[in-house]
Amino acid sequence: MHYIESGGGTPLVLLHAFPADARMWDPARAGLDDQARVIAPDQRGLGESPLNGSWARSSASRESARVPEHPSIDTAAADVLALLDRLELPEVVLGGCSMGGYVAMGVLRAAPKRVAGLLLVDTKSVADNDEQRANRLNAADRAEREGTSGWLAEGTLPNVLGRTTRAHRPEVLKHVRELIDAQPPEGVAWAQRAMANRPDSTDALRAFTGPALVVVGAEDSLTPPEHARALADVLPGGELVTLPGAGHLPPLETPDAFAGVVRPWLAELG
Repeated sequence: MHYIESGGGTPLVLLHAFPADARMWDPARAGLDDQARVIAPDQRGLGESPLNGSWARSSASRESARVPEHPSIDTAAADVLALLDRLELPEVVLGGCSMGGYVAMGVLRAAPKRVAGLLLVDTKSVADNDEQRANRLNAADRAEREGTSGWLAEGTLPNVLGRTTRAHRPEVLKHVRELIDAQPPEGVAWAQRAMANRPDSTDALRAFTGPALVVVGAEDSLTPPEHARALADVLPGGELVTLPGAGHLPPLETPDAFAGVVRPWLAELG
């Protein structure tokens, strides 16, 4: 599993959104590096991580060894646990944006003792409805049939970037388009099918009594602020922060503001 690491201090594992890779955290990293050891992996089949998961099969992690390798958020979560084993990290602060949040919740379901704190960014705990699931499966089929050049970014950008970013941050628009266009079609298809099949994680969040921070962009149309409020309310230790001027990807759209709310929360964890 390919990952990017920088900084020092509290281990903070950040799981990226779909359809991007670990580079989505780069703009916010400068604001976190002096306080945390930031570890950002490319999830299976995306960025520079292979789809076949051969590195995970060689891990000694018992959690990962039990998980089948059909498209599944549980498999992606087992990949993260295998990485923690490889880095000899018994527990970490775990963060995820969008799909990364689904994977973080998968880790929480599988191995809650490995999670010292939970950071959920523009994500949700509930499973897809029938329409959402069908849309994902159709997109997976199209990615395998046609590749992803052009159409995936065109269909994704209006949904993941807030109106302020689309109107006033052309450099962010360009960067996110490049991230999307760089993803392998087979990895995109795998991730879509994994998300389509994911379970509801609400009970796992309700059982997590550790510190939890929920961050949402005020302009997020995919998982809007009212959904984030419901997510924070489920978490016994949940706090909610809404970031103005951001959509579904605050670490890319408003990285300084994002790091500015994560830093004091990390400081409270000691």
